[in-house]
Amino acid sequence: MKATNKQPVKTGTGIGKQRSYNEIIEFLDSNWKTNTNDTNLACMQKLDQAFGALSKNLNTILVAGTNGKSLTINFTTQLLRQEGLTVGSFYTPHVLTYNERISLNNEIIANKAFTEIANEVINTAEHTGLDPNSFEILTMMALIYFNNNNVDVAVLETNHEGCGRATTICSPKVTAITRVTTDDEKKVNAELKKIFSLVQAGTHVISADQSKLHLQTMLEMVKAKKATWAMPIRKLATLTYPFEQLHGRCAALAERIAHIYVNEFANKDAIVLSDSLLTKQKGQRGRPTLEAKRQSELNPKKTVDQFWKEALNTLPGRFQLLDKEKPTILLDNANNLDAFKNLLLGIRLLHYNHTLKGLTLIIGCNNPQLNVPEFLKALRYFFKKTSGQAIICPVARIPGQRLDDSWDVEKITNDIKSTKIKAKSARNFKEAFEMACKTVDDRHGLVVITGSDAIITEYWRYKGIKKL
Repeated sequence: MKATNKQPVKTGTGIGKQRSYNEIIEFLDSNWKTNTNDTNLACMQKLDQAFGALSKNLNTILVAGTNGKSLTINFTTQLLRQEGLTVGSFYTPHVLTYNERISLNNEIIANKAFTEIANEVINTAEHTGLDPNSFEILTMMALIYFNNNNVDVAVLETNHEGCGRATTICSPKVTAITRVTTDDEKKVNAELKKIFSLVQAGTHVISADQSKLHLQTMLEMVKAKKATWAMPIRKLATLTYPFEQLHGRCAALAERIAHIYVNEFANKDAIVLSDSLLTKQKGQRGRPTLEAKRQSELNPKKTVDQFWKEALNTLPGRFQLLDKEKPTILLDNANNLDAFKNLLLGIRLLHYNHTLKGLTLIIGCNNPQLNVPEFLKALRYFFKKTSGQAIICPVARIPGQRLDDSWDVEKITNDIKSTKIKAKSARNFKEAFEMACKTVDDRHGLVVITGSDAIITEYWRYKGIKKL
C-alpha cells in the first residue's frame, strides 16, 4: 500500500552541548531513576509539546501485556511491511545497545542518527527546564525518528507501571494485550485495571489472552472506556516447528493487529496492493470468476500461511537458538513463571525433534516477584521428564534493564537440590558458562541461558560482542 504524505511538524531546539555517542550512552545510563514519580507524565507531555505534539501526529499501535510484547511487535512490523507500509518499532528493553530499542522497518537506528536525535531531545529538555528520565528521552527520540522518516505507523511497546508508561501519551489506533499473568493469580484483576488505564476511547482493543475470565473482564473494561473490542485470538499462526507452539499466539495476535490497522485505518488513505495478504481489492469479494481463477493459477498469490512459514521467528534473547555454537546455546530472557514454563516447553520440543546429549540450564534471575515455590515445581516436573542439571549464578545490574538485586544464589541452589534436581552454584556468569560447557556433548548437547535480560547481556559480553 502507498500512504499519503504527512505534513511537517514543529521540532525542538538543537541549542546546547553536542555530545558524542558514548557521552549520550553515559547520560542515559545515569538517568534511569530521574523523575520516576511523575505518574501523570507531565514531563513527557511537555517534552512532546516542545516537539509539536508528535505523539498526536503519528499513527500508533500500542502493545501491552506480561510476556511476548517484543515478539508481537516484530511480527506486526513484518506483516505491515508486507503490506507496503513504512513501520517504526519501539522495543524495550535492549540487550547490548540502546539503539536496539528504535527500528525503522526492523532495521536498528544508526549511531549517527541516534546521537543527533538524542542531542536534540536532551538539549530541548534542558532549554525548557524539563528533567526527563532515560525512558522518556528514548520514547521522544523514537517519535522524532519515526516522524523524520515519514512512517505510516509506529508500533510501540508499553508498560502499565513506572517510566514505561511514557508511550501512553500517544493516541493509538489499536491497543493489543498479549496476555496477562502474574505469579499470584489473585493479583490479575489489579494488573488488568492497570493495563486498561492505558486504553483510550475509540481505540480498537485486541487480546491473545486465553482465560475466559480475563477476556470477560477486559470486555467490560473496553465498554466502560467506550473503546472497540475485537474478537480474541483462538488459533496459532502456522510458524515453523517448534515456534508455532511457542510464538504462534504472538504471531496470530500480530496478524489480527495488522488486519485491523490495514482495513480500518490504512486503506482510507492508501491504494491496496494486488498482493496484499490482509485485504482484497474492490471487485474481488465473493466467488471469483473463471478468468480470475485462471489468472490465480497462472500467478499464484502468496498466502498468510506461506508468509508465516518464511517469517523470522526470533528476536535476540527470545528463545534464540545458536546452533552454530559448540555446544548449541539457547538464549531466553524468561524472568517470570509463565515465561519459564514456555521456555521449558520449548526445550522439550527441541529434545523431541533431536535427542539432546546433555542439557544444562544456567539461571540468573533478578525478579523479586517470582513465585519461587511454583518455579521449583515447574523445574522439578521438567527434569523428571528430561535429564539435565541447573547452574545458578548472580547477574549484574545493567542500566536500562531490571535493577533489582540478583537472587540469593546459594539459597536458590539448595532449594533446587531439595527437589532432587542436580544443581550447582557459580560465583559469576563466566564460571557458570565454562562449567556448563563441560557437562554436555559438543555436537548434540544444549546449554540454556535464562532468567533475566541481564544474563543474556552477560553472555554476549563474554563472547566479546558489542552490538547485535
